[in-house]
Amino acid sequence: MSNLIGLAPPAMATAIFPNTEARTRTPTPALLRGRDLLCFSHDWTGDPLSKTHLMRLLARDNRVLWVNSIGYRTPRVWSGYDLRRILRKAAALATPLRQVERNIHVLNPLAVPFYGPRGTRLNRWLMGRHIRHAMRHLNFQHVINWVFNPAAGMIAGHLGEETLIYYCVDEYTAFSGVHTATLVELEQQLLRRADLVIVSAANLVEPRRQINPQTFLVRHGVDYEHFRTALAPATQIPSGLAGLPRPILGYFGLIARDWVDLELLIHVARRFPQASLVMLGNITMDVSRLAALPNVHLLGRQPYASLPAYARGFDVGLIPFPINPVTLHSNPLKAREYLAAGLPVVSTAIPEVQVLGQCRIAHDADSFVREIHAALRAPGPDAARSAAIRHESWDARLDEVRAHLATVTTPPPL
Repeated sequence: MSNLIGLAPPAMATAIFPNTEARTRTPTPALLRGRDLLCFSHDWTGDPLSKTHLMRLLARDNRVLWVNSIGYRTPRVWSGYDLRRILRKAAALATPLRQVERNIHVLNPLAVPFYGPRGTRLNRWLMGRHIRHAMRHLNFQHVINWVFNPAAGMIAGHLGEETLIYYCVDEYTAFSGVHTATLVELEQQLLRRADLVIVSAANLVEPRRQINPQTFLVRHGVDYEHFRTALAPATQIPSGLAGLPRPILGYFGLIARDWVDLELLIHVARRFPQASLVMLGNITMDVSRLAALPNVHLLGRQPYASLPAYARGFDVGLIPFPINPVTLHSNPLKAREYLAAGLPVVSTAIPEVQVLGQCRIAHDADSFVREIHAALRAPGPDAARSAAIRHESWDARLDEVRAHLATVTTPPPL
């Protein structure tokens, strides 16, 4: 298996490592300083999500081996999106291990996109060899494994980890197209093995606490300093947005069946014919009826760095989630991101948006329209709205995780 990582530069094995003096401090801070961290998550090249923000913070004082997504559903052969993803995965195996940022290494795991008992056993064997080889190559020791993807339950806990954390941010078994029975079994295995379980939404707590009593709620944070630049006069509204008729009703995020209420958006676009409905993000569903409306603008996925500039051009930030088992257990990052940008927010009745107490909540299509009208009385970025979310940074959330971790583990020996 040595050829799997043959293209990795020699310097990778001796990556910058934080000062080991951190290990002599009091137990709580030492838990997450000077450590080797394994992370099973989505693809590193995807949109920055909670996992990305947390691992970037942890990489200040630790080394991270980020394992790109191993998937949790069987690809659809008729789906162009799935086919492109398979081709990208296959191409990525040419450079299986690479350093992407200081102290962050990304591994493209060797896995097959098929599930059920046989697929699980095959993937456990393939990934086990591949990941252990990468860990040896980087000289990983006293490893803390952070699992954000429940499909990794097939291998997590079998890699010599010292501590296993399951960080659950969605009700994955409710997603469209997943192999539900297999994923339920893998998640339950993961819950039983985990030393600590962190969940990001209140509705995720009890089902997991029944299996693992060490389950705690830590809600999402926000990249506050990034999104507050929407308020800066120097931030220029992108040209594709600047010339559109106002008001601009904006959305950024994945445009997929589980996450976007297409009928609601069609209703909004028709009720605001003079406005511009702007959607940013990858599209994995049929949006032809929405795209046919003259005031709808589907601008595709935009770089994370540019989102504050787009937010500066929005008058209202929308969260048009359908009400389903996926969204009722979700904690939309975009709620805090819109607020950090100073935008008024209109959302469907998602519990974790309601708990913020700073967004306008609609319970049907007509009330969604009414709340947009109300939000337009004070449109666009506002400094007071932004300041109200300042305390919900990712640094603050990581401190909460550290406190919980301190109750279940101790620092490694020097």
